[in-house]
Amino acid sequence: MEARTIRTCSRIVAIALALSPAAALAADPGTGELSAYLAARIAAAEGRPDAAAARFGEVLAGRPDDPVIAVRAYREALAAGDDALVRRAAAVLQKADVAPLDVGLIAVADAARANDPVALDAAATRLERGALAILAPSLHGWAAFARGEDPTPILTATKDVVARRLSLETQVLLSIAAGRDDGEGARIAIESAQSPLDIRVAAAQLLFHRHRRDAARALIEGSDPTLTAHRRGIKAKPTLAFGVSRLLARVGAEIAGQGPRPLAIALARASLSADPGYDRARLVLADALSRDGSEAQALAVLDGVDRKSPFAEPAAASRIGLLDTMGKGGVALDLARSRATARGASSRDWQVFADLLSEDGRFAEAADWYARVIAAEPPVPWAAWMQYGSALDQAGQWEKAEPALARAVALAPDEPLALNYLGYARVMRGQDVAAATKLLETASRIAPNNPSITDSLGWAYHMAGQSRRALPLLERAAAEEPANAEIAEHLGDVYWALGRRFEARYAWRAARLYAEPKDGERLVAKLARAPEG
Repeated sequence: MEARTIRTCSRIVAIALALSPAAALAADPGTGELSAYLAARIAAAEGRPDAAAARFGEVLAGRPDDPVIAVRAYREALAAGDDALVRRAAAVLQKADVAPLDVGLIAVADAARANDPVALDAAATRLERGALAILAPSLHGWAAFARGEDPTPILTATKDVVARRLSLETQVLLSIAAGRDDGEGARIAIESAQSPLDIRVAAAQLLFHRHRRDAARALIEGSDPTLTAHRRGIKAKPTLAFGVSRLLARVGAEIAGQGPRPLAIALARASLSADPGYDRARLVLADALSRDGSEAQALAVLDGVDRKSPFAEPAAASRIGLLDTMGKGGVALDLARSRATARGASSRDWQVFADLLSEDGRFAEAADWYARVIAAEPPVPWAAWMQYGSALDQAGQWEKAEPALARAVALAPDEPLALNYLGYARVMRGQDVAAATKLLETASRIAPNNPSITDSLGWAYHMAGQSRRALPLLERAAAEEPANAEIAEHLGDVYWALGRRFEARYAWRAARLYAEPKDGERLVAKLARAPEG
């Protein structure tokens, strides 16, 4: 479908969705209100929150007490970063007593930025009545610390599992801030709880502030560019702005990947409102916006990350990924190349460039860059070896690919993707089929519902002359993934081997519908050679 057709469809859908709420406007329209409303809905459907917020703001100006308009204005203004409209719309919603739970984050961020523990306590208390109650103990803890009180009783009182985990992380940070922990206790607590990288960085910044440089660096060991940048000694004072911004961004990052995007956006915006210099919140916000379909707005957010920021490198990687997602693969590849070939390029730059080369079908070049990643980052994770081996394999260099893939399996003997790749590649080459089949059987036991692995095992049985044993596996794989041309072709081949000619031709025709051109030609030839009946 052409891009113009897609845009036209999105506009039609947006108008259709808008007609019912717009009926009230049509019955009593102000000057240009209906037009502005429809334009706002269309912009929102097209992932342009800046334009949507501007037009909803126009409508709200004419209907300053309308909560239906206000809630739409509030959401689009949050995505667009229009703080004035956010506050105006939130006031309407609060007056009508229909404000969403995250409106309370505005007061939390304001109190933190002003370093006002009394206001923060009050804002946290208001959050206790909803789903954001998980934040309240940690917020009360920071407020107690700012007043010079011991926050431990507050942080250890909660029984909610999620709130307790956040409280324990907050307790680690406040123990360092209060001088009760010189780093070793924090390291043990963070490692045992498998806390995210953000908590390690925050703890290190507080240790640097207390001139505990060795302890700080011990917390942020590793080759991740963000950790490397923070090891330069970036310190932070334990203000409310610091604590609240880190807490809100940490929760927003968890939600962005799997929870409601509007809430993730609200948390990231509040984090930035509390501490406008916290670039990690910009990364979280950009991720949430892109997942919500607002890629252009996400790029604009990434523009706010300073080039000297410790988060500059992940921001650049996110930008490249966004450009690729937006269909600007050439621009993304050029940008990735410039970063990968620049002086001081990191292994992450090489990884991103290699991934894009692989997506572009330039496997030999990708393999060269994956080789750099492997050489630069001992110990190398299994996934890096698998990517390297896959690129070599697809570049036609199996003799080099096999040892890399075997290395991936050796590092991760229970990882079904690695087992499947090596096992299937060996089966396809008729190379030690019995041993390769055992790899696939192990992968299938670990991931029984993965149709690609089920197909691989079925095909291995067929290659070993056990077509009847293969058939139920391939039928199941085809049912779970009917648009997979390779699985459908395998199923057709097994049907043919078992003398079920009609079903074989049907499966091959299904495969042809979804096959790449070169595979489609093979299927056409296969059908031509297979007589009817």
